[in-house]
Amino acid sequence: MVTLKGQNIFLRALEPEDLEFVYAIENDEAIWEVSNTQTPYSKFLIRQYLENAHQDIYEAKQLRLAICKNQTSEAIGLIDLFDFDPKNSRAGVGIIIQNDEDRNNGYGKEALELVIKFSFTQLQLHQLFANIQTENDASIKLFSTFGFQKIGVKRDWTFSKGKFLDEAIFQLINTKF
Repeated sequence: MVTLKGQNIFLRALEPEDLEFVYAIENDEAIWEVSNTQTPYSKFLIRQYLENAHQDIYEAKQLRLAICKNQTSEAIGLIDLFDFDPKNSRAGVGIIIQNDEDRNNGYGKEALELVIKFSFTQLQLHQLFANIQTENDASIKLFSTFGFQKIGVKRDWTFSKGKFLDEAIFQLINTKF
């Protein structure tokens, strides 16, 4: 897919061979807060998910893509379109880079740029949204770089480590494509 290839990374559909990679991400308790996960996933459930990953976004209402380095083809993260709503022409977007050494290298920025272009040109969406904890400065900065604007705050939305955290909703309206 030429559409989903950037200077340093490319995005691709999930493959059955991604079982261990997806298993590691889904069971990383350090990121459960941002993924709204509360319990571990078994390899059996992830294998079933991967077997059904061939469904298109209109059928599954989501699209999960692996973020891979161009030079090595190594998967380093995931980017998702979720809550896809074709009637209202919108979807949520979420992103995770698995390892600290791959963060802050521009991979997430490049992946988000590719997904925005894909969403607005190929899927012809009118808007994208992102739910970000107000304490997650890195994600707020990333999404703001592309023009996502904070349109509201859900107070005490997530309970984590003994306290409630606020979650902001950011929105990007398609005005360029």
